[in-house]
Amino acid sequence: MKIVVQKFGGTSVATPEVRAKAVQKVINAKKSGYHPVVVVSAMGRNGAPYATDTLIALAKNECVDTHPREMDLLMSCGEIISSVIMVNALRAKGYEAVALTGGQAGIITDNNYGNANILKIQPDRIRMYLEMGKIPVVAGFQGVTEDGNITTLGRGGSDTTAAALAKALSASFIEIYTDVDGIMTADPRMVPNASVLKHLTYSEVFQMADQGAKVIHPKAVEIAMSCNIPLIIKNINGNGPGTVVSSYYESDYAQTAEHDPNQVITSISHMLNRTQVIIKNLDPELQNIALSRLAENGISIDLINIFPDKMIFTIDDNDSDKTRTILDQLGCSYSMIYNCSKISAIGTKMKGVPGVMSRIIKALLKNQIQILQTADSHTTISCLIKGEDTAKAMMALHEEFKLYTR
Repeated sequence: MKIVVQKFGGTSVATPEVRAKAVQKVINAKKSGYHPVVVVSAMGRNGAPYATDTLIALAKNECVDTHPREMDLLMSCGEIISSVIMVNALRAKGYEAVALTGGQAGIITDNNYGNANILKIQPDRIRMYLEMGKIPVVAGFQGVTEDGNITTLGRGGSDTTAAALAKALSASFIEIYTDVDGIMTADPRMVPNASVLKHLTYSEVFQMADQGAKVIHPKAVEIAMSCNIPLIIKNINGNGPGTVVSSYYESDYAQTAEHDPNQVITSISHMLNRTQVIIKNLDPELQNIALSRLAENGISIDLINIFPDKMIFTIDDNDSDKTRTILDQLGCSYSMIYNCSKISAIGTKMKGVPGVMSRIIKALLKNQIQILQTADSHTTISCLIKGEDTAKAMMALHEEFKLYTR
């Protein structure tokens, strides 16, 4: 049995017109000899009646401190509504379909409400419906604990649902439908001449998602990579090939990078609203206490550099006040720079290629962009800059590595 998992995001099920396009994608898969398993997100975005953010706002208007268990129960409703509407649309076209909650689809999670982890998948019910010739339509973004409580999988959780089901069902591939033509070399809102990437590795897409690109949830990429199931990101509004995410051979990368030094970078990602924290005169014991206290308060740190006389790292702007309170309590001498952005150049092919960091720094300095901090790995080079320079920095790096020619 050839199975394909098709995931439709919120904008792909938001209106009757676009849902008709989604239904046709499912029918096309069926006619091509595949057994589709459909995963849907809540309809629309914030402000739409059944969007997740709208449901959250509804609860907060009544009570600021809704219990996480009840909040998950509420947030799961958007996807359930989408699954029922999608089933009705398929039936109207003459195709038997059945709506399933995450729990009914066999997604078992821990009880970490709001950001649950999948413990296992029990796909027997889905297989039963497939063998009956029916199309399962699964509510994404959710699962159920072993004692029956509904949980949600965190932002982008419908991608995770699709990848987890694909792995459990040994699917041939996963299609992720959205409102863009595929994964792009940069955010087109920042870089107007950004181009669609035809083929990426799991590692590159994971890094792009991890560094701020709104492409696909990193957990979904990890799951797909673990079982080598290709991911294809497509536009619901067209028939383009989209972006295929799968494996490459290292030799292919080495050969390409050797002949074209501009091909070492695949894309430019960005993260807005970062705050740089500089702590001075910090002894090792107080340093460990400070890091532990930040972690205990749920503050995630990034771009950390530790020197004999100071420590520098970045946090989300929303955590600035909480961080300031902690450092004041510890008697630390510190300063903060607000409204920063992290710009990241990503590419598996940069590994072992000299001069990439130098080109990035030269391109930024040439455009009068101050670099506040840097960090690098085998596949990513990141620079912290002032927020107002974000678009200019992205265009400068996009031009430097000629990403518009992809």
